[in-house]
Amino acid sequence: MDVEWRVKATEMVNCNCAYGCPCQFNALPTYGDCRAACGYEIEEGHFGAVRLDGLRAAILFSWPGPIHLGNGTMQVIVDERADAAQRDALIKILTGEETDEMATGWWVFAAMSPTKLTPRFEPIEYEIDIAARRGRFRVPGVVETVGEPIRNSVTGAEHSVRIDLPHGFEFRTAEIGSGTTKATAAIALPGIENTHIHFANIHLSNKGVVD
Repeated sequence: MDVEWRVKATEMVNCNCAYGCPCQFNALPTYGDCRAACGYEIEEGHFGAVRLDGLRAAILFSWPGPIHLGNGTMQVIVDERADAAQRDALIKILTGEETDEMATGWWVFAAMSPTKLTPRFEPIEYEIDIAARRGRFRVPGVVETVGEPIRNSVTGAEHSVRIDLPHGFEFRTAEIGSGTTKATAAIALPGIENTHIHFANIHLSNKGVVD
């Protein structure tokens, strides 16, 4: 590994599992398989000398079973505003290159996805309010994900819940909500409606989570 990198960003990840996502508790996925849409906005970051501040990215994943059994397919989507060096840097980071083994979720998910579709360079709309458990990202003609608070089934009141992972390889704390994703190209993501979504600040490097 020759390049040091670091990324401070926000993320929202919507998968097809029940609220909470069994993966976060070392349990099997709710319905046996795993499908997810992930959106990111980099507040501050670099890959060697290449600055990544302000750029966005998204990844679509599909596994036929639990993630750790592999055989997954992934589609990386990089902000069209990125120049050639930034595009190359983001693709490498998001596919686990220049990263210590198993140091980040991106490394693990890429290792479990032998089918990597050709990266796309697209406009990415992104907005997030982590504390309010609300967010949205959209790649026109490809995917749209919307997240909102979980609602009390009796009163309709917003439900506040979070996950704390002191030794997580993705985030330390995430707010949990209800998400819906519609993918219209690349990887089909059926059945993702009112399912788990989390909103988090992430701070990662080629060595893992930065505390």
